[in-house]
Amino acid sequence: MRSWNAHQLALAAGVQLLRDAPATAVGPDRATIDSRTVAPGELFVGLPGQRADGGRFGAAALSAGAWGVLVAPAHADSALSTPGGAVLVTEDPLAALQRLANAWRRELDCVVIGVTGSTGKTSTKELLLRLLAPHRRTVASQANFNTEIGMPLQVLAAPADTQVLVLEMAMRGAGQIAELARIAEPDVGVIVSIGPVHLELLGSIEAIAAAKAELIAGLAPGATAVVPAGERLLTPHLRADLQTVSFGRGGRVQMMHEHGDRLEIDAGGDRIELEVNFSEAHLRVDLLAAVAAACAVGVRPSGRVELTLSAGRGQRRLLPGEVTLIDDSYNANPDSMRAALDALAATPAVGRRLAVLGDMLELGPEAPEFHREVGAYADGTADVLVSVGPLAAAMLDRFSGERHSAPDAESAAEIVSRLVGAGDVVLVKGSNGVRLSLVCERLLGEATA
Repeated sequence: MRSWNAHQLALAAGVQLLRDAPATAVGPDRATIDSRTVAPGELFVGLPGQRADGGRFGAAALSAGAWGVLVAPAHADSALSTPGGAVLVTEDPLAALQRLANAWRRELDCVVIGVTGSTGKTSTKELLLRLLAPHRRTVASQANFNTEIGMPLQVLAAPADTQVLVLEMAMRGAGQIAELARIAEPDVGVIVSIGPVHLELLGSIEAIAAAKAELIAGLAPGATAVVPAGERLLTPHLRADLQTVSFGRGGRVQMMHEHGDRLEIDAGGDRIELEVNFSEAHLRVDLLAAVAAACAVGVRPSGRVELTLSAGRGQRRLLPGEVTLIDDSYNANPDSMRAALDALAATPAVGRRLAVLGDMLELGPEAPEFHREVGAYADGTADVLVSVGPLAAAMLDRFSGERHSAPDAESAAEIVSRLVGAGDVVLVKGSNGVRLSLVCERLLGEATA
């Protein structure tokens, strides 16, 4: 946004400009909603929250050197009484932030790829970045900036020379993907998977598919939809005026051969050879989705693809005693649980394979049965199962190996610390609310003590 002056920015956001930025100031580098970390040259947007109204910190943001602030009228006087940058006001700062992001997306005139899915959207986004970066100036969403607040911030952080913008899109209920699509106006929409996530809110797997398919509905005619091959739940939502590319077994983009780290992929008759640093089956499926999207924007992937998983998202750590820790503690649902257990089973182990599995939240009335099914699946992949939380305890009903139950993450950390032996592989996975990161922190802490 550095090319925009305060008047242009106010027009794009649909807000009132009460005070201009200093004559020597160029436009803002990006937007932020955190007054504690605001840096010179940034636009601070004061959003009302459950605990505090961010607009109260507009004056502090100006004192910290912010290019300007965007706040509700109630905080205008406080901001105007503080020397410094521009002061913009609106009754709805969030809506203004979203309008501003949409205007900047259009100003960029780049290709936008939206990525959503019940599982795999983050890894697919990261893989896309690695496939595209050698060929195009590519920017991708960071961390979990994938909501109605986070995604606009990522759009506004994209530099003016961006050629491809990859945006992760999350949802908790109906209408949210549609809202993100209106802001991002994607040229390619990728739905990585459909699974039983947020059932408590949406009620059925069909409703989940419809919520994810809002991305398809939000595409302009002639755009490209990338979908899993054979996913019947998405069939009612496909459109004749779009280019639809399927991936996975039987799809337009599918795996031909796997020779260790070397993969051969058939992309609509084009043979693409890649070398990767990961062996997990679900990540290789995500790679197919990423290849399909890359081809859709005119990039033919090639070479080596290095995927670095972050803590909580399948990251592997080698601990003393040749113990392998698979930290997948960030989140969980039935499909991702099975994928993680497959990864556990495929990991060479001199000792035992331990699965530390926590509650899967927001699954609705069928939650107990979903947990029992995961326990049955673990029965063929793990030697030891440690359930964590009241819902996860149902996993033990169908697990015949060594079993332990912990009421919470702190108790689980104690149990796992005693159980782990030389050569073991330990998978830690559960919904974020269970805080199983504490188990990983305990094991890593003991490793460095």
